[in-house]
Amino acid sequence: MSTHQLRLDPLTGRWVVVSEMRRYRPSAIALSSETFPSDPARPCPFCPGNEEETPPALETYGPTGSWRLRVVPNLYPAFQGEEPMVSISHGPVFTQAPASGIHEVMVLSPDHGLTWAQLQSDQTNLIMSAIRDRIEAHSHSKAIRYSQVIVNQGRDAGASMAHPHAQLMGISFVPRELSDEQGGFSRFVGGCLICNTIALEESLGERLLESGSDAVSIAPYWSASPFELLIAPRDHGAHLHLSGQSALFGVGQLIARSLAILREKVGPIAYNVVFHSSPYRAFGNFHWHAHVYPKVTTRAGFELGTGVPINVVSPEVAIQVLAGERGGQEVAG
Repeated sequence: MSTHQLRLDPLTGRWVVVSEMRRYRPSAIALSSETFPSDPARPCPFCPGNEEETPPALETYGPTGSWRLRVVPNLYPAFQGEEPMVSISHGPVFTQAPASGIHEVMVLSPDHGLTWAQLQSDQTNLIMSAIRDRIEAHSHSKAIRYSQVIVNQGRDAGASMAHPHAQLMGISFVPRELSDEQGGFSRFVGGCLICNTIALEESLGERLLESGSDAVSIAPYWSASPFELLIAPRDHGAHLHLSGQSALFGVGQLIARSLAILREKVGPIAYNVVFHSSPYRAFGNFHWHAHVYPKVTTRAGFELGTGVPINVVSPEVAIQVLAGERGGQEVAG
């Protein structure tokens, strides 16, 4: 492989630079931490016994008298209200609209110290069931067009609380990343873009991390950042909340295993998990999936100025590291 390549991301239509040589710059790889210290002066509002520190739960999963997973309203919501998406112009360049929607927090486990990579399989299945249930609940709102589910693990990934949790945001518009992906599926003429990607990667084996009976985990050919992973169900379906249980649980289990492999082979680094499902009331050609973005490098001026990412660890090398064929120290230079 050439050490300098442009690769096209067919999901978004954007170019990505893969530049292996830049990995050997001093501090090109800067490992972040998946955890950060809690404030001992303030009790964790997500731990059992501190439930009064959060608004009343929207959903509670677990036996009577205890809980295994909670969903609560976010105390500091980015989106709130049920006003329709109507833009108002205040001159030629000032346009606004109400940030309507719902912003929720899902406490992934009662255990303050366990990340998703360390949870038992039944807890991972519960997380995926709760995600499905909340997206289903959002789908009945006339004001919400799309729901974004994210897991920010570690301060460098944007988390403000140490206790592992996810955020669910139902919003009144379709964000650029999703509309770009919708365009990618529409442009692809060979059927489903994700189904074809799964088939090709399984036949080649160069970027395949794990091939399960219900889902697949790969380092996509167009990876924009080191150790980026794409996890998708085998069953074709546009909407996560309409997916069958085997596909839903299969994706969740591969997310957990992929995060555990990253933890073992690269280190306990911060990461983001992002779920992409088709917007509500949109039934075009789409295949729901999840992205895992480890925080290994920092975007610099070129990326910010052009919107073109530079990946210093090719997906082929990433899979060699994660599969144990090469050590993380060699990747770090």
